[in-house]
Amino acid sequence: MNIILLGPPGAGKGTQAKRLEKNRGMKQISTGDMLRAEVKAKSPIGLEVKGLMEKGHFVPDPIIVQMIENRIEQPDCAKGVILDGFPRTEPQAEILDSMLKEQGLKIDAVILLEVSEDALVKRLCERQHDDGSRRADDHPEVIHSRLKVYREQTAPILPYYEERGCLKRVDGMQDVDTVGAAIDAILDQLAS
Repeated sequence: MNIILLGPPGAGKGTQAKRLEKNRGMKQISTGDMLRAEVKAKSPIGLEVKGLMEKGHFVPDPIIVQMIENRIEQPDCAKGVILDGFPRTEPQAEILDSMLKEQGLKIDAVILLEVSEDALVKRLCERQHDDGSRRADDHPEVIHSRLKVYREQTAPILPYYEERGCLKRVDGMQDVDTVGAAIDAILDQLAS
């Protein structure tokens, strides 16, 4: 089963994707995690995108598409993937559909984690990494920029998936376990 987790930055997509990966054997593909690893490794891609990420800008489509396409083809993705952070735009959604179709695959569900922006800003400002350091993109100005870009660029893809009948909505303001149970119920229904 292949799914996409959608929602604004900080909605809990990464947390839920990791939970699904552990509990269902699917493989999480987080473009954010992949990009942060590239930056940390100071790879050519990492050096190219570091400044964009620190300013809250999205990384250009060709870089993301290349990374996703390479990742989906890996053997550990054979049981299904959880896309987190991709697609962000309708053209990316169309590219993804084409990529998957070529491989005989499809998106089974698009799960939207709906959250209050005010609560989200507070949550992101408080978010700390396990080592106690704040992420460069967790500053209030950057958060507002990321939310604005989400509203303008990502939210418009919701009708794309709604028209295809695969958009499912979950209240992302609930606790992690309650959100997880709601996602599990959606996936169990699709599997039956």
